[in-house]
Amino acid sequence: MEDVWPRTEELGLFTDLYELSMMQAYWAERMDEPAVFSLFFRKLPPQRNFALACGQEFGARLAAGIRFPRPQLDALADTGHFQERFLAWLDDFRFSGDIHALPEGTPVFPHEPLLEVRAPIAEAQLLESFLMNYVNLETLLASKAVRVARAARGKPVLDFGMRRMHGSDAALRSVRAYRIAGIEGTSNVLGGLRYGLPLRGTMAHSFIQAHDDEIEAFRLYARLYPGTILLVDTYDTLVGVDRVIGLIRDEGLKVDGIRLDSGDLGALAMEARRRLDAAGCSSVKIVASGGLDEWKIRDLMSSGAPIDGFGVGTDMGAVSDAPTLDFAYKLTEYAGEPRLKNSPGKQLTPGPKQVWRYQDGEGLYTHDEITLRTEERDATPLLTPLIEQGKPVRDEPDIEDARLRASAALDAMPAALLELEPMDPPYPVSFSRKLAELREQALAALTA
Repeated sequence: MEDVWPRTEELGLFTDLYELSMMQAYWAERMDEPAVFSLFFRKLPPQRNFALACGQEFGARLAAGIRFPRPQLDALADTGHFQERFLAWLDDFRFSGDIHALPEGTPVFPHEPLLEVRAPIAEAQLLESFLMNYVNLETLLASKAVRVARAARGKPVLDFGMRRMHGSDAALRSVRAYRIAGIEGTSNVLGGLRYGLPLRGTMAHSFIQAHDDEIEAFRLYARLYPGTILLVDTYDTLVGVDRVIGLIRDEGLKVDGIRLDSGDLGALAMEARRRLDAAGCSSVKIVASGGLDEWKIRDLMSSGAPIDGFGVGTDMGAVSDAPTLDFAYKLTEYAGEPRLKNSPGKQLTPGPKQVWRYQDGEGLYTHDEITLRTEERDATPLLTPLIEQGKPVRDEPDIEDARLRASAALDAMPAALLELEPMDPPYPVSFSRKLAELREQALAALTA
């Protein structure tokens, strides 16, 4: 049976054909001077004020370890596209360059590099497709999840989304992004166990349907799983609530909560809460699910609906309103000379860069500045060395550290930046004077 995900030894082939074709062309031309590539996005999706950078540290470490084992070289040879001597060169391939990256869990804005690669040009070119794929997915998921978690105003949000996500790889890696973003639990068993996010879940309607009697289904489940949460909307939501109350009151069954999955969740939560409290079941919590996103959760919270937690699936897992980020991986320097692109709407600022984050006297973010790597500022530098001469110089990223970093960063954001609606004007990000001058000089040299 085939493996579900690319094996580590296959990551050299997890790329677009033109990356390998360009590598062979660089090799054939003996172009091996250092190149700098920058990974960034040009604009935020609608309704986004920031992205939460995720996946860049872990992805960069994987990318720096790419090898080309003999079976992969044989597969490339069979395409007829590559010269034998180039494949022999790939046989000895080792990434020898440097990678600077933002720490995971860092808020990031348009044009700010999430990472920069400096390596012989063929080595740096190879990493493009893999890094863009890896960082795009986890940053999208984390950025959506943090909006959902903020809308819940501290109430726990649980991930119920794996069944409708775009493939097993996305469903697994989403749990990593969700933990960093502040989601508190997941139904995804493999993801939760791998990434340390508590496993949470209730029951499906099919369990109720499979029994002739809804009360008997509740009774059996609660006896098997004391403290469970029972799904009450299979037939009639409020009748289901009354049946749960009866089991607690008359039979002493331990039930921690009920789940509402359809209908007018706000009104149903109000009435369910009234009935539970009147029956002396005030400790029983109400969890809502069913087509939720950050906007619906915000409306429920604003209405005062007595909901204690939310299960969110498809909209968060598929990032339904913004399924892509405008990521680019662009050459900004080669052989010590600035390189740029001047295509309409895709202009590029050359040179290796640093991102500086400024804060006011109360610790709130005020603005960012993108500078040349060699410039200094009285602010916090965000890009730090991750790989040097092909070797990691930072510990493997710790998910809990990233979660705490993201939480602290959210606390340091101006209130308008945390709203669901676009901040007007957007958070200020500027290029330094020296960067702007370098771009003008490089453009003038190219058009002279």
